[in-house]
Amino acid sequence: MSLNIEVLTKKHNRTQFSCGDEALDNYLVKVARQHIDKGISRTFVLIDSAAPSDILAYMTITVCEVASAEIPEKSAKKYPAIIPAAKLARLAVSNQVQRQGYGQLMMIDAMEKTLLAAQNLGIAGLFVDAKHNATKQYYEQFGFLSLPEKLDNLFLPIATIGKLLEK
Repeated sequence: MSLNIEVLTKKHNRTQFSCGDEALDNYLVKVARQHIDKGISRTFVLIDSAAPSDILAYMTITVCEVASAEIPEKSAKKYPAIIPAAKLARLAVSNQVQRQGYGQLMMIDAMEKTLLAAQNLGIAGLFVDAKHNATKQYYEQFGFLSLPEKLDNLFLPIATIGKLLEK
């Protein structure tokens, strides 16, 4: 098995992907490629080179701005009123391969892409919206911090990303 992460293209079989969350499945099928074409976001897929059209997992990354008043006070003091950041807008793993570490592979890749962008642009960290409590706990294991006013929004500072990727 040789795993690769690549940008979603027409060659990938989006309609066969199912993660158990209808909204995430529908986004991949109906919206992801349109957003790539319009430059709104980038969707990356995890594939096995033995079956390169089958999607094992996917993530969508975009840019965002967040008011510093919305992040944890300890971090907020370091930033101006508006913070440029990356946002992990979606992360999903196929039902067929869940709990095999593919989500973590995608998360690490999202952190690497965020760190690379931060070296070339001004990005303070990575934001994510957790749709469920279990999802929130999943992100917290990577060091994501809950935002005070929006407990389902989480923030991973760029310095924390750098430390995590050093390990």
